[in-house]
Amino acid sequence: VQLQASGGGLVQAGGSLRLSCAASGRTLNSYIMGWFRQAPGKEREFVATISRSGGTTDYADSVKGRFTISRDNAKNTVHLEMTSLKPEDTAVYYCAAFTHLRPISTNVNDYRYWGQGTLVTVSS
Repeated sequence: VQLQASGGGLVQAGGSLRLSCAASGRTLNSYIMGWFRQAPGKEREFVATISRSGGTTDYADSVKGRFTISRDNAKNTVHLEMTSLKPEDTAVYYCAAFTHLRPISTNVNDYRYWGQGTLVTVSS
């Protein structure tokens, strides 16, 4: 499966952005999906994950209550709605996918397919 992330940009602190991840090559409902981010000089970190059906989600503590992951399998897309953005949310955001028996995963090493990343910059 090929993944294409979009929706990043420059936003002021307290603002909102909606990231999208479009999949091609395979139907998305076969994959567990996740969003990760990588800030300059830091390791890639987990942000959110969603099960194949969308019924199970998990979030990093740093984004709980502010970010929402969702998916539309009919449109082969996954979204990350980000609100109350903070300067520390500045990073390149990546969508990722993998197939497994478990419903979700927060482990970056589980994900096999990655999009190219989209830059989110939050100004103070």
